[in-house]
Amino acid sequence: MAAAIGELQRPFLSPEQIAASRAIMGLDRQLITDGTYFVVEAEGRIAGCGGWSRRATLYGGDHSPGRDAALLDPASDPARVRAMYTHPEFARRGVGRLILARCEDAARAEGFTRLELMATLSGQPLYSRCGYTEIERIEDPRGGAPVPLIRMGKAIQTI
Repeated sequence: MAAAIGELQRPFLSPEQIAASRAIMGLDRQLITDGTYFVVEAEGRIAGCGGWSRRATLYGGDHSPGRDAALLDPASDPARVRAMYTHPEFARRGVGRLILARCEDAARAEGFTRLELMATLSGQPLYSRCGYTEIERIEDPRGGAPVPLIRMGKAIQTI
């Protein structure tokens, strides 16, 4: 996660914004507890990780303020894609696409018909290629410097 934040965002953010990103992003252990987090291994190392959630929090790690563990209603709420990170050495090799596909399949199996996520500027091209569209752009100032983020969504068909 640290490598992904520090390296993949460098072309898009200032050093202050990258530091702020570390303060507002990271692993949410609720995803592990819920069994909705995936890890991709390649060449004997972690190549990437990410998951989905049936809970209200859209983004942020264990340390981020404003988390909400309330359960979402699949009939009316979108599931969340959360904590997506690819190690820079494995970027653009299909790791993110694989994780997104697993998230979509799992959320669909639980009756969700829509997914939402909060994309970084470095992640937005992947999500767009995978069918996610922009809902809104925000700046999150909680880490000390405003970090630009893009809320995106995608409809998924139920099985």
